[in-house]
Amino acid sequence: MSGVPFRAVLAGEWGKLRSTRSTWWCSALFVLVAGGAGWLAAATTQSAPRADMAVSSALTGFGFGPVPLVVLAVLVVSGEFRTGLALATFTAVPRRARVLLAKTVVVAGWSVLLTALVAAGCLLAASRLTAVPGGIPPTDPDVLRQLWLQVAGAALTAVLAVGAAALLRSTAGALGAVLALVLVLPPVLAIAGTELSLRISRGLPAFRVGEDAFLTVATSWQTGLLVAGGWALVAWFLGVLVLVRRDV
Repeated sequence: MSGVPFRAVLAGEWGKLRSTRSTWWCSALFVLVAGGAGWLAAATTQSAPRADMAVSSALTGFGFGPVPLVVLAVLVVSGEFRTGLALATFTAVPRRARVLLAKTVVVAGWSVLLTALVAAGCLLAASRLTAVPGGIPPTDPDVLRQLWLQVAGAALTAVLAVGAAALLRSTAGALGAVLALVLVLPPVLAIAGTELSLRISRGLPAFRVGEDAFLTVATSWQTGLLVAGGWALVAWFLGVLVLVRRDV
C-alpha cells in the first residue's frame, strides 16, 4: 500500500476536489467577486496615465476576492477530518506527507487556473473601459508583472491555507488564522501607522503582494513574494510535521 504511485494519489485528490460541491460554489463566488469588482473598478476609472496603473485598478478585487479560494483550500484538508474520510485516505496511502503534497498541488493548481482566468478578464476590462494613452499592450512588462503577481499570490495563499488546515485540523481555526494574516491584520496595522506596526505589516502575506498591496504597507514585489513564500512554506512544513505525528 505504501508504494502507491504519486500520480495515483494526485488523481484521487483531483477526483475528490471536482466531485465536491463546495469546490464549485467557492470557485463561482471567487470569479463573481474578484471579476465583478475588476469590471466595476475599470468602469469607474475613466482614464489612467499608464497601462499598469489602469490594470492595477482593475485588479482591485484581488485585495479581498480570493477569500473563497482560502475557504476551499482549508475545506479540502479539514473536511476530511470532520467527515472521517481521513482515516480511509491514510489507510490507502500511509505516507501522509504525500497525501498533503497531492492536496496542495491540486488546490494550488486549481487556484492558479482560476486566478489566471479572472486576471485575464480584468485585463480585458481595463482595455475596454479605461482610457490610457497608447492603449494597454498585453505584452507590456509592467502589465504582465501585475497579472502574474496575482497568480503567484494565489498559489502561495493556497499553500498557506492547506498547511494551516493540516496544522490546526479545524475549519474555523484555520480560516481565522489565514484570513487574519492575509486580509485583516495588514490593513489594521497599516492604519495604526506606528513604526512597529508598519514593520509588522510588511512582514505579513497580504493577498496582493508587494507593490500591488491593497490597504496595507507597500513593499517591492520581490519582498512581497519572499514574505508570502516564507509564510506558506513554514505553515506547510509545520502542517506536515503535525500530520505525520498525530493520530487521525
